[in-house]
This record gives sequence, structure tokens and C-alpha cells, in this order.
Amino acid sequence: MPPHFAPKNQPGKSPHKKASAGKEQPLVIIPALNEEASIGAVIEGIKAALSSADIVVVDDGSTDGTGRIAYNSGAFLVKHPSNMGYGAALQTGFGFAQKNGYALAACMDADGQHDPASLPGLLEPVQTKQADIVIGSRFLGRGSYQAPRLRLAGMRLFGWLASKIVGQRFTDPTSGFLAVNRRAIDLFYSSPHYPEDFPDADVIILAHRAGLKIAERPAVMYASAQKKSMHSGIKPLYYVFKMLLSVFLAAIRKKPF
Repeated sequence: MPPHFAPKNQPGKSPHKKASAGKEQPLVIIPALNEEASIGAVIEGIKAALSSADIVVVDDGSTDGTGRIAYNSGAFLVKHPSNMGYGAALQTGFGFAQKNGYALAACMDADGQHDPASLPGLLEPVQTKQADIVIGSRFLGRGSYQAPRLRLAGMRLFGWLASKIVGQRFTDPTSGFLAVNRRAIDLFYSSPHYPEDFPDADVIILAHRAGLKIAERPAVMYASAQKKSMHSGIKPLYYVFKMLLSVFLAAIRKKPF
């Protein structure tokens, strides 16, 4: 089933401005799954840090009040009828950006890990055409985020692989906190190789092979208040196997575009 785009003015809902098609203000894309405890504060933080931005929350099959709170907080809302995966939610957000003519977008998590105050610093190199994609790195900033040892080892491994393949240093390929221009929006939305679950080092390689310029900038990140992660339980083993395969395929397949 296709995602559902919520109408702008339902009875009892706060009114929304129209999507800013063709304008230079950014769209902030937030994939969300059962994040009713944090989504409202995240949206308010974005408004405080980047008042010109539009916000779209992609509700990836939540069973709680995530979508309602996001909508009532003033965000555009796109709903998946069921859980499709973090990467699929991001790709839906890129589709919203493309269809509404946004030239700039940023992506951040819904659980409060990504500090909205870092958004202007990520967007500035994209706005000034220094890069097509800017990745926010927690290892270049001053946040209190501390990764578990196993996850940190995975970050370092795939950062090293991406660095070797692309030919530039990457410190945080699993960040998920990034800013992109229209070229990257179009690539990520249209690519059949954009992953549905964990878009990490393989996406960096995909973008590089499509001719996009990638940079890293410091970003403040914190541990999730809910103490959960998409890499918890047995998922790290699946993640490592899947990402090794994805990186290999991204490096050898025919160049995008």
C-alpha cells in the first residue's frame, strides 16, 4: 500500500501552511515509530533552531499517538500503513521533498538523540554548494553520546570501509543526521538500491559513485531517552552481515545515473 499523506486541515487539527515548493527553506524529515514520548519536543526544538524550516514526520506504522502529536505540533504527516523500516521511511520523506519541490532537506531521528541546534551547521555547506550531502558526526562534536563497544566497533569498521572505497575519511557513517540538496534527494528517492532498513556506509558509497560530494561536520548527539536502538538484541549480527554485503554490492554495481 502507498503511504498516506494526511490532509492539511482536519476538524480539531491545527492548520498547516502549504509545503514550500521551489523555495530555498529546508524540509526536515523525521522517520518515527512509536515515539509519542519525544516527537513533540523534537519538533519544537527544530522550530527553535531553524524557524524557516518545514517539517515532515513519516509515521512508520506506529501503534501509539506519534502521528497525532506530530500533526498537532505543526508538522506535515505521512503515514505508512504498516512498519516498513527506517530506510523506507526516509525514502518516503525524500519523495515528499521531491514532489513538493524542496531544494534542501535534513534528516534526523525522532527519539531526541539528534540535537536540532546542529541543523544550521549541517545545512550551511549544502546551501553554499560546498557539498551535496553533509553527515553530522558525533565524533567531531561535543555531545554526551557513548556507543556500546560492539556498536562502536561496527561504526569504526564501516567508517574505515567507506573511507577506503570513497577515498576520504568518514568518522560516523551510521549517524542518520544529515543535510542534502536536490541532487541527493532525487538520487535517494529514485534509487532501487536505497536500503529499507539501515542506510549507512552503503549509501555513502552509492552517493559517491553517483558523483555527489560528501562532507562531515560536527553534530551533537545524545543517548536515546528510551534506551532503545535499531541495533539492539541480535540485530548487530544481522547488521554487520547485511552491511558487509551491501557495501560490497554498492562498490561493484554499475554506477547510478
